[in-house]
Amino acid sequence: MRVTLRSVAEAAGVSTASVSYAFNRPDRLSPEMRSRILAVARELGYSGPDAAARSLRTGRANAIGVIFTTELTYAFSDPYVLALLGGLAETLAQSRTSLVLIPFAPVVAGLSDAQVRESLDAVHRAVIDGAVADGLTDDHPAVRALSERSLPLVRSSDTTAGRCVLIDDRQAGREIGRHLADLGHHEVAVVVSSPGEPGCAITVEEEAALYPYSRHRLAGIREALPARARVRVVSGGNNAAAAGRLAATALLAAPDRPTAIAADSDVLAAAVVEVATVQGLRVGRDLSVTGFDDVPLAASTGLTTVRQPIHEKGRLMARMLLDPDNTPNRLTLPTELVVRSSTGPVPSHRLGGM
Repeated sequence: MRVTLRSVAEAAGVSTASVSYAFNRPDRLSPEMRSRILAVARELGYSGPDAAARSLRTGRANAIGVIFTTELTYAFSDPYVLALLGGLAETLAQSRTSLVLIPFAPVVAGLSDAQVRESLDAVHRAVIDGAVADGLTDDHPAVRALSERSLPLVRSSDTTAGRCVLIDDRQAGREIGRHLADLGHHEVAVVVSSPGEPGCAITVEEEAALYPYSRHRLAGIREALPARARVRVVSGGNNAAAAGRLAATALLAAPDRPTAIAADSDVLAAAVVEVATVQGLRVGRDLSVTGFDDVPLAASTGLTTVRQPIHEKGRLMARMLLDPDNTPNRLTLPTELVVRSSTGPVPSHRLGGM
């Protein structure tokens, strides 16, 4: 026979409410009673109330979904993702709300209808009260699926149809471009997170398919550099160190290598510094490198980068979902250019430009 909350209550000689409290509200019971109920539950093989059934009864799942467009194993190695999850968890813990991680195919273009449906299935089945999504556009299938379920969604990218916590990526890009221009650089490569193979050049036409934050940062860099500057855009793959090393190797092997490389994450920038150093280049003198985010490895690497409040972004996204009536629909957080040793004046023998 299937073991239920009621059968545990009967075996323990308590009410069904007490069994529910033992799993969900331990503060309502004495430690001794909770221990006795849990011991009976273990003996009967009962693991706890069914979350889906409970949400149907109460109308709430007490859980928030996080849409990932990366492999979950990779997500837990990305310092940006970890900081964002930390901010989300800090706020959600105060209301005993859980996080549900929902993976989605990294690249939708080129997938068959069946493959898209497979990714969407996780979104449709998730027992959640709302979701946060990092960098997804209005037309992304996951965004549309959540809208069809009438679930509240908070994003980190600009949207006219929903709530968002964002930074001004374009302005942050301008700060990087202006800094490099002031140092005399006009041979600049930009390494962006991209579904493409690391090290491959990205054409102007292909830039439209980049993640929103990459497009905005790239646009800002271009706007701040002098008109005669040459800007090359290269794929940094999935924003991992190995991909960044491939991108850096391709750029530095070129006969007309850039005098500055601007990466749209500190992970990619640190990989560029590593490759350049191995090749005997003096970072900050022979080659300037910038990153983005100011995660812990940026300081230890001496990276010039843009600091953004990632933890605070996650905290505020969670707050918007938990308390929509007392939070704004849109928040733009400040960024700051942090100058360190990885950038310096263009080498004298490259002052002639292109």
